[in-house]
Amino acid sequence: MQPNGDANQRIATISAHLNPRNLQMEESSGLQQVNCRAKGGSSGFRVAILGAAGGIGQPLAMLMKMNPLVSVLHLYDVVNSPGVTADISHMDTGAVVRGFLGQNQLENALTGMDLVIIPAGVPRKPGMTRDDLFNINAGIVKTLCEGVAKCCPEAIVNLISNPVNSTVPIAAEVFKKAGTYDPKRLLGVTMLDVVRANTFVAEVLGTDPREVDVPVVGGHAGVTILPLLSQVKPPCSFTREETDYLTTRIQNGGTEVVEAKAGAGSATLSMAYAAVKFADACLRGLRGDAGVVQCAFVASQVTELPFFASKVRLGRTGIEDIHPLGPLNEYERIGLDKAKKELASSIEKGISFIKK
Repeated sequence: MQPNGDANQRIATISAHLNPRNLQMEESSGLQQVNCRAKGGSSGFRVAILGAAGGIGQPLAMLMKMNPLVSVLHLYDVVNSPGVTADISHMDTGAVVRGFLGQNQLENALTGMDLVIIPAGVPRKPGMTRDDLFNINAGIVKTLCEGVAKCCPEAIVNLISNPVNSTVPIAAEVFKKAGTYDPKRLLGVTMLDVVRANTFVAEVLGTDPREVDVPVVGGHAGVTILPLLSQVKPPCSFTREETDYLTTRIQNGGTEVVEAKAGAGSATLSMAYAAVKFADACLRGLRGDAGVVQCAFVASQVTELPFFASKVRLGRTGIEDIHPLGPLNEYERIGLDKAKKELASSIEKGISFIKK
């Protein structure tokens, strides 16, 4: 049997969770309110999700609540964030969840954050290209990044909002205008392309996708997505037909989901999974773990373009190293030329949006 003091301590802890200022109980029982976790959270990182009530945001928020590296999780959206917050806050994991609703609460949502994940924006629908998303999502990203520049300029930013090939340059220009731009801390999330590549290659090889690593470089739309199948780990070779099939399917993975959902949505669940996988890598880098390498769309000198997706090593300051492309075969060199032409116009579109 536990000593009476321990029982009282447990009762006080439960009371503090249910009613942080239960004065009546304190006076009647003599129990002193303990410091409740809801006041601050466990040791770890502070993460904000902007667009937390959306199709990507909700599963993303749930998965981040499960991440042991997260101590405080801020959920922001212009609609429905109180309900998502209440729902996810009931999960018995270590992170404390706080919700923020509407533009007037954006600054509170961002203050003090270590990592900001931005899935906000409208999803792609059947027949809609990523360029069709631009006019809506560009303005959303601009507003949110202005908040980041003001309230947590040293945070790592994971940008998911499409079209990533244009929204990352938009974010960079916003941060430049604010005088807070650090290219090491701005990362466009292309992890879904890697996740798909690993899955589709594993299907062809007849192996576990968790044992496959496919570098995917370039950008995050159509022909800008370039899987380097010659650099797959474990090493393997593909016929020309297999290479064509895999490259096309990886490039069109988003369209495959949009069409399969027949107007009911886009790739939200797999994107949330990929986003959490990438966010976890960023947090492990911030923690100081060695050898954390993932692909991302970042400011780069790997090519003549100002932004390019390739493997990056993550650390305490964000990006610590950008890997070169390595040896490419002829198929990949042709694909790279196509990717760069498309990327150049998408990047310029984002830069021009802020400068116009």
